[in-house]
Order: sequence, then C-alpha cells, then structure tokens
Amino acid sequence: MSQEGQSLVLNYSDYSSTSSEDLHKPPTPPTVFNVSQPNIRESIKIIIKCSWINYLLIFIPFGYLAHIFRWSDTWIFILNFLAILPLSKLYDFATVDASLRVGQSIGCLLNATFGNAVELIVTIIALTKGELRVVQASLLGAIISNLLLIIGMCFVIGGYYYHQQVFNQTIAQTSSGLITLACIGLVIPAAFNFAVNGDTMDESGDNSRQLLNLSHGTAIVLLIIYILYIYFQLKTHSNLYQVEEEEDEPQLTLSVILFLFVAVTIVAAFSAEYLVSSIEGMVESSGLSKTFVGLILLPIIGNAAEFTTAINAAMRNKMSFAITIAAGSSMQIALFITPFLVLLGWIIGQSLTLYFHSFETVVLFISVIITNYLILDGKSNWLEGVMLLATYTIISLAFFFYPND
Repeated sequence: MSQEGQSLVLNYSDYSSTSSEDLHKPPTPPTVFNVSQPNIRESIKIIIKCSWINYLLIFIPFGYLAHIFRWSDTWIFILNFLAILPLSKLYDFATVDASLRVGQSIGCLLNATFGNAVELIVTIIALTKGELRVVQASLLGAIISNLLLIIGMCFVIGGYYYHQQVFNQTIAQTSSGLITLACIGLVIPAAFNFAVNGDTMDESGDNSRQLLNLSHGTAIVLLIIYILYIYFQLKTHSNLYQVEEEEDEPQLTLSVILFLFVAVTIVAAFSAEYLVSSIEGMVESSGLSKTFVGLILLPIIGNAAEFTTAINAAMRNKMSFAITIAAGSSMQIALFITPFLVLLGWIIGQSLTLYFHSFETVVLFISVIITNYLILDGKSNWLEGVMLLATYTIISLAFFFYPND
C-alpha cells in the first residue's frame, strides 16, 4: 500500500471511533514538553543571580591571597568570613533545585543533609585543629541564632506586612519538643560536671573520663532520635510536612548541581581552613573572646542561607515554611551535627564533650524556653519577634564582655 493510502487508512480509523460532534471541534494542539536544559553559560548566570549575597564571591581569591602572603590574622579572618557567606547560600540553592526533581519527601532529606553543610565543614576543621571551644561555641551559637535571630526577624518582618500570621502548630510543637530534648542532652552533662567538680573542668582523672563517656552515650542517643525523626518526617507523618511553599521548576541540570556541590565543598574547605587558623591571632589582636567569635560571628556564616530564605517566606506570608527552616535547622544542629562531632572527636582523639559552661547552658535553656513559649500557639506578630530579638541582643552583649579564658 502506498504512503498516501496508509495515511488515508489511519485517518479513517481515527474518525471511525469519533462522534459527529467531535468532528466539528477544532483539533487539539499537541502537548509540548519543555525539555530544553540550560547550557554551562546559562547555568553560571542562574547560579550567580540566585541571590545578591553571591556578589561576595569576589572575596574568595582575596581570602586566599591574604593567607598566601601572610597578611594579618584579622584581615585573613574578615576576608574568608565574607568569602564563606555566599557559599552557604549556594548550598541552599543547589539543594532546593535538586529537591524539585525527587519530590518533597526526599527533598526534606536533602535539606536536612546539606542545609548546614558549611557549618559542618567549619566545625570539622576546627575540631581537627583542637579548637574545642570554638566548636562548642559555634554549635551553641547556631542553635541560638536560628531560634532567636531568624525566627525573631521572621516575626517582625512578617508582622510588618500582616496583622497576624499563622503557621503549622504541629510542626512547631514537634520541632520545639525535639530542641528541648537536645537541650536536656546538653544540660545534663553540665549538671553532672557541676555536681562532681563544681563550675570547673577537671581535664584529668576519672571524673573527666566519666564526663567524656556520658557525652559519647548521650550523643548516640541523640543521633538515634534524629534518625527516628527523619523516619517520622518522611514516612509515618509525611503529610504534616507538606508546607505551603509553591513548587517551582528546576533551573539546573543534575550534572551542574553535582558539580556545584563539589566545587562549593572544596572552596568552603579551603576558606574555612584559613578562617579557623586565623582565629587565635585575631582574638589576641582584637581583644574578643573565642566564645564571642564562635557563638556570635561564626553562626552568621552557617545561617546566611536560612536567614534569607526564611525572611523571604515570611514576607510572602509563608510562615509555616519559615518556621520549618529556622526551627528545623536548630533541631538538625542539636540532634545531628553536635552529636556527630562528639563521636567524630572520639574517633580522631579529640576530647569534645557535651559539657558547656554554666553560663552558656543557662543561655541555651533561656533561648529554648522563650522560643517554645512564643511558637506553641501557632500564631505570630511583630511584638513577639521584638521579644526574641531583644533576647538575642542581650545574649550578644553578654558574650561580647565574656572573658577569654
């Protein structure tokens, strides 16, 4: 049969199963699928323009040069501090873009894994160098910064645009409960040390070994709780975490996302290495304490992505998404990163414990209490945000005058 005859047969078979009314309808246009993918140049433009913070990437070579030519430790710290800020945002952008391809459940797992990647890189490098006070202070500062500074700013900015905002109360209660549990895991070692040694740390003898063993056991328990929480979020109660953030289309190819993860990790590792190495000299020249540097300054690096994303969500009245970001990040640091670093220190021979000084423990307890009190009702306004920011300001002032011991 000729090609024309085949076409006639096909057309006849199509119309034979069609009603007379359908014959007078205009033909349905074919569905067009957008399969075009951005090339390398377009991908670079998308990555650079995803946030204004990325303009700080210019400080990466300056931080490297400052280390190579041995500038002052203060300049090395400042330049590498500014260089790491956009890297945190790039991690967040790549994670969000990748999660759009795999669904919301796996996307939550990706965010949990990579959301605090820069924070984890900085603390691991500090741990390997024996900067245990910097590690502890940065972990504590990251938890407090998320609870007080980020949630406080979300409440204030969201309250400026809306009279009152509501968010998922179940998510808030679950996150606050887990953060409280993690706080208990940090308070008990401090209470144990106070009961045995007073407010000092006995770095030799059986008491120190018992405190270290207590920290290792508590870290294992917290990690188990974190794994159970992931199972709770992804499997048994995944419907609770279907927050109202709209679904966007992926902007990057998977190969570009993978390359971005690898490149940002390598650059962040070098910048964090230079940053941590300069802390000692910067502290001596500036008069600041290591506790202030770790608790106030370093969390700004790790929380840059959460800060911008949560604020944008609050401005669009997506407060459930903002709370999920801020409280979820604190929970991940308390239940995953902190115990992971304690166990990693156990493996590499660094005696990192969950013992914090009494003043730091009280500060953490106060931060958790006031945050839980303000978010448990599932509603927010600008005055509640002012309360959280005032608490964070008082804590910052206290640690600014905290002695460098």
